[in-house]
Amino acid sequence: MLYQVDFKGEKMVPVQEGQSLLEASLAAGIPHYHACGGKGQCTTCRVLVLEGEKSLSELTVFEKTIKTVRNFPDGVRLACQSHVTGDGVKVHRLIKDETDRYIFINGNDENTTEVMGVRRKLALFFIDIRNFTPFIEAQLPFDVIHIMRRIFTLLRNAIEQYGGRIIDTAGDGLYAVFGLDCKIKQATESAVLAGQKIMEDIKIFNNTYLRPYFSHFFEVGIGVHVGSVIYGNVGIGLTNNLTVMGYPVNIAARLQAATKELNNSFVISERAFSLLRNPPFASGCAKLNLKGVSHPFEVMLIGKPYQSLVAPVRVEENSASHSS
Repeated sequence: MLYQVDFKGEKMVPVQEGQSLLEASLAAGIPHYHACGGKGQCTTCRVLVLEGEKSLSELTVFEKTIKTVRNFPDGVRLACQSHVTGDGVKVHRLIKDETDRYIFINGNDENTTEVMGVRRKLALFFIDIRNFTPFIEAQLPFDVIHIMRRIFTLLRNAIEQYGGRIIDTAGDGLYAVFGLDCKIKQATESAVLAGQKIMEDIKIFNNTYLRPYFSHFFEVGIGVHVGSVIYGNVGIGLTNNLTVMGYPVNIAARLQAATKELNNSFVISERAFSLLRNPPFASGCAKLNLKGVSHPFEVMLIGKPYQSLVAPVRVEENSASHSS
């Protein structure tokens, strides 16, 4: 029996019955790494199964052992141990050159799951501090640093209280995710609860500290979206901090940026809002024309109008107040 396997970005490879993926790829002229000679004693021939996993043979003893030791994510197979039993298989070779070999074999991080990245549905949370530039202009540098520490401690505590994880900080804002250890519905609930706590904590901080001692107040802009992303310690930055990437991340960032345009401190995508079991009151909804999105993107407004925003930009469409 002859099957066809799609090696993504390379070629369609014919596989004879009884032939391993490694044997077939080598026969087709693909320079497939196999440091141990195809005996299941290394991981250099590993492939990520993109489609047709059910059309492959069961995991061998070698694969089960290596999966446990190296913490391989689901869908990663050793090409030397995998035999095709049907059509529709599509795979992606993970080690294609010496640079790949260094990253996956010689790197210090032994957690292959995090090095490669894992696909997962997450709630994506972006927040930015409003009125921060005027504060910087009016205060001494050490006072600014002190207040930044206070604010970011407040943000971090709220995010971590609801099971979120901060991925990155930039200037007066940060980016966090929820759902690394729970289902997407719970993750979305947690993201909204964290955002609401932050808004309340900022209000208290303003009234009890910032206004009395610095004659200033802060507001926040929060954007939340959900979607399937890739996360892992993929080594994009100078450190091995967790990285989360994907189209939904860009959407969440743009929703946060749209809070000024919409004159509302908390903007959540309609998709995320629909996952909430007990959704908060929504003062309205809007359809945004986001860069790179071909159709109007519907969002719900669950925050408050800005006190400091004198002339908000008019949006294309903004419905009457309602709750869902």
